[in-house]
Amino acid sequence: MSVSKNRDISLLRRNEKQTLYRFLTLYIFLVILLVSLLSSFYYESQEDLMFSNERTKLSTYANEQVKHLKTLHHFFPAETEYPRDDRYNSAIYDIERVVIFSTLKNRDVDFDREIYRAGDSIHFVKYLDDYYLGAMYLFIEIPEDRTWHNLAITKIMIFGTVGLLILGIFALFFVRILLKPMKDSVNLLDNFIKDTTHELNTPISAILANVEMIDRETMTTKNMKKIDRINIAAKTVSHLYQDLTFLSLGHNRSSNDEWVDLKALIQDRANYFYLLADSKKISCGLDLEDSKIFIDSAKIARIVDNLISNAIKYNRRSGDISIVLREDYFIVKDTGIGMKTAQTEAMFERYSRFSSSEGGFGIGLNIVKAIADEYNLKIVVSSKFGEGTSIKVNFPKGKSDENS
Repeated sequence: MSVSKNRDISLLRRNEKQTLYRFLTLYIFLVILLVSLLSSFYYESQEDLMFSNERTKLSTYANEQVKHLKTLHHFFPAETEYPRDDRYNSAIYDIERVVIFSTLKNRDVDFDREIYRAGDSIHFVKYLDDYYLGAMYLFIEIPEDRTWHNLAITKIMIFGTVGLLILGIFALFFVRILLKPMKDSVNLLDNFIKDTTHELNTPISAILANVEMIDRETMTTKNMKKIDRINIAAKTVSHLYQDLTFLSLGHNRSSNDEWVDLKALIQDRANYFYLLADSKKISCGLDLEDSKIFIDSAKIARIVDNLISNAIKYNRRSGDISIVLREDYFIVKDTGIGMKTAQTEAMFERYSRFSSSEGGFGIGLNIVKAIADEYNLKIVVSSKFGEGTSIKVNFPKGKSDENS
């Protein structure tokens, strides 16, 4: 069954997005913080302006009320009705801050501030030099006009949105400038890989073919070891060639999905890497049960090859590799250098390498992840630094049973 797969697995795009997201997250946070501070300053300035305007009016009301209190004081007790006004409410308190009389709607008063907000009202405090009716404090209350508030919020929303859009455009412009050196470097490396790939095929095939044709029966042990080293080197380069070919061309080729016998495939690939493992005195244990998966055989081979190759490459000398296959998963486990948590999170990124002592481009696990994503295979990594790594590949339901 031929299914066209056009999935782009370019790390450049992923790195661009990661850099873009990180930069924009920080940038947007700072911009929002700046806009919030400016909005807060503007709102407070409008509030101060409102209080300033109301202070003038309330001071006038207070002076009028003082005159009424003076009149009442002189004619008391013949006149006992407390002066009222439709424009405001008022209250008088004595020197002990005990209420004498009040028409305030909001009785929560503050003696230490001249003007302040009390619920949905504005309070103004006037200190009385002449204690008319025994009062020292006069409070004037008017309902707050919220027109200024609505107008301030509207302006903040409009100018804030426009400001965010303008700063967002600048952010995208700066991100492009920031990404250009990285894009140029990755493009240069990708072009090198593509050019190198085309030049590797013929000499690798010739070396492997001639090594297989050599008659070992007439050779000395010393020469056989030399041939084995040539064979190992050729297979290592061949493995790299397969990865480079997939990297440069794999996402544009059609996938020929079919039922693949994983047990036979893993046995074949383990035999292929036998000499490479033996060169480091690494033993490879196989615990394989019958399992089939519906997938492109070349792509599942890339997964198996890269996991085995990495288990050998990053293993200690005289270490062990264990490959377990069950109906719905397989595991490749090594006794190598292991990884820290931060390294396991980045291990599938292209060009990621965790040991300077080992060669390679750092593309194998990126290819594994790309193929796994394409076929919905779930990868679970367990690693302990200094002890080894276990990579488990789970098959989705319906992919691992030929009779499904």
